[in-house]
Amino acid sequence: MIEHFIKVLNLFPTVSKRGFYGAESSKPVSWTMQLDKAVTTNYKPVANHHYNIVYDKKKKEDGKRARAEKQQVLDMLFSAFEKHQYYNIKDLVDITKQPVIYLKEILREIGIYNFKGPHKSTWELKPEYRHYQNEDKSD
Repeated sequence: MIEHFIKVLNLFPTVSKRGFYGAESSKPVSWTMQLDKAVTTNYKPVANHHYNIVYDKKKKEDGKRARAEKQQVLDMLFSAFEKHQYYNIKDLVDITKQPVIYLKEILREIGIYNFKGPHKSTWELKPEYRHYQNEDKSD
């Protein structure tokens, strides 16, 4: 029986992490060590990271979005919709530099919000405001 056990040990020397019944089984898996001085190679916590500081500076320079006249915003929206048929609200806010709530008020008057389909969560102009549709029909 012992000979059989020795043959198994020779065939599979690393069966488990600690071994079968050898000297390794008496060694602990984890151990602690007392340090002489504090570890200084770790990263120290930072109150405000560089990219947050840059973002805050950019945001302060832009300031709050002020409402422009309605006709001016309509002109910007129509010129944007001449380039593309569908826009999401984030892109329209970047183009017009207007507050989201004010922009949605105007878009509800002149646009249709797509809830489903391939152009989900995008705005398009109502048919009566589409100039490009009439041009396609006349060709």
